[in-house]
Amino acid sequence: MTTNPDDASKMSQIELTSNLPTTSMRAVTGTSVPRLPLLTIRATGGWAAPNLREVWAFRDLVVSLAVRDVKLRYRQTYLGVAWVVLQPLLAAGVFSFVFGTIAKLPSNGVPYVAFSYAGLLGWNAFTSTLGKTSHSIVGNAHLISKVYFPRLVLPLSGVLSTLLDVAVALGPMAALLVAYGIRPGWGLLLLPIWLVAFVLLAMGLGLVAAAVMVAHRDVGHLLPIATQALMFGSPVAYAASAVPERLQGVYGLNPLTQLLEGLRWSLLNQSPPNWGLAGVGVALSVAVFALGSVLFQRTERRFVDII
Repeated sequence: MTTNPDDASKMSQIELTSNLPTTSMRAVTGTSVPRLPLLTIRATGGWAAPNLREVWAFRDLVVSLAVRDVKLRYRQTYLGVAWVVLQPLLAAGVFSFVFGTIAKLPSNGVPYVAFSYAGLLGWNAFTSTLGKTSHSIVGNAHLISKVYFPRLVLPLSGVLSTLLDVAVALGPMAALLVAYGIRPGWGLLLLPIWLVAFVLLAMGLGLVAAAVMVAHRDVGHLLPIATQALMFGSPVAYAASAVPERLQGVYGLNPLTQLLEGLRWSLLNQSPPNWGLAGVGVALSVAVFALGSVLFQRTERRFVDII
């Protein structure tokens, strides 16, 4: 078999230039070689804040995981997303019967169904965020061990699906306000602040629980018990005014107390909360979220090794 000398010279040129850097190949061949995307993964040191720019780059993954969560939650159910509305309505009916009819606790002049449903809006936003965030790492161990992405993406996707549930649950709340002739005042403008404070507080606690749960799974068994105890220690099914006066000082230390009272004031146009304590509750929610984020960022490098 004969070989064309020109072809042989071209082959030797390709072999020679294939080992050169990209810039050298451009000079030799006269063509542009596309650069491949480069991602450098470095371990963070100390108490570093989360890299929000990196999380933003994976925003499509956050949305995809949130959609997956919603689909899996209501798959093979007859009522589907309607459970987002039915669950708090049924719970509000039970609270109205037990605490309003049997125990005859005050509801500050508002029908007990609307009173308890308003409290459940904030409480469900808190518990749903706390549960999804705390189990986000252990529940997605198969993803963490196979591919790299910012671990903060997992809890954020759970928060996104929770906010969708809250938006849907606001529909029946509006219907109850119309049915009972309740007209919210200007405090309705502060409703997003209360809801965001619930989510931030729950996410901060959930990030701490998620980081600890990787090595200590007992946290997953303890968390539901603590959440249930916290519900009865917060004015979810009853008014804060029903608590004896001698316990009001200790009771007010619970940040959920102030957030729930502020939420009810915004929706039901009741007496305004203690603004000093309400401000402390919102500030504490932000502080807990910041602390939980930093702790989560510090410990996430060990997730793959332990999980």
